[in-house]
Amino acid sequence: MSYRAFLDELKKGLPSAAYLFASSDPFLHTEAVAAIKDLVPPEERDFSFHSFDLLSPDALAFEKILDVVNTMPFFSGRKFVVVENFQKLLKKDLKKLAQYLEKPSESSVLILLNAGAVKKDLKEDIRNLKSIPLDISAREIQAWMKGKARVKGVALTDSAAEYLLDTIGPDLGLLSSEIDKCRLIGKQTVEKEDIVEISEGKRTYNAFALVDAIRARDTDLAFRIYRVLRDTEEPYSLIGALNWQYAKSFAGKNTPEDKSYFLEVFSALNRADVDIKSSGGPYPVEFLLVKLLRLSRGR
Repeated sequence: MSYRAFLDELKKGLPSAAYLFASSDPFLHTEAVAAIKDLVPPEERDFSFHSFDLLSPDALAFEKILDVVNTMPFFSGRKFVVVENFQKLLKKDLKKLAQYLEKPSESSVLILLNAGAVKKDLKEDIRNLKSIPLDISAREIQAWMKGKARVKGVALTDSAAEYLLDTIGPDLGLLSSEIDKCRLIGKQTVEKEDIVEISEGKRTYNAFALVDAIRARDTDLAFRIYRVLRDTEEPYSLIGALNWQYAKSFAGKNTPEDKSYFLEVFSALNRADVDIKSSGGPYPVEFLLVKLLRLSRGR
């Protein structure tokens, strides 16, 4: 697990002089920054933890950031300097970074966070960085959930983790929020039955029920479920949950008819995801439901 490699480095206190962490999920960037910040005692953070964002309107020049990295820490421990959105670093600044990496500070740790995959043409310039991808694959999410629960002092059973994943989908931010709620249960080991009410509250429907209604060709029920979900879910999160449910349904389906059907389903899901990110609003989801219902009727 890529994220496991990050956690292993974290346990050792990030011993290398410079790191590059890459992820397409903003939540994992936020998690990484919070975990790095926790390495520094609260009373020392003003002096020993610094965070810069290259996308910020008032972003500090990279040369100035390197000055911060090279400045001796006020306290005896090492200083941690985080630079977010490394993918926006200018080419002229890459040379400065390469020069720094030839002889990095022994009293500071430089952490670069890259949104998305690192471009191939950058890898030669950053060869002296320890590079770790943070993204978590679909098959690793349950293990990540259980590990996160352990950090919170809770043991999450397989059935409980699977239930959360089935009802919420693979959105790591939402899953993390639900895991936080598990602490309110007051039990060291949390079972599926323990979290049904907490995870869903008064909500009657979830993405699993929506997929069932679509595949049953029940238009009225599908849109009734959607009207409930749109008040509690962001559109992109709902798309992710639907994608997760259909991916589970597709597993093991090998007939040409099945492959053709799911190809159209995932194409429709991808189109809706693109439309949501470009235009926002509920209409891409509603158009998606119409498309999925039509595909189900054709089977």
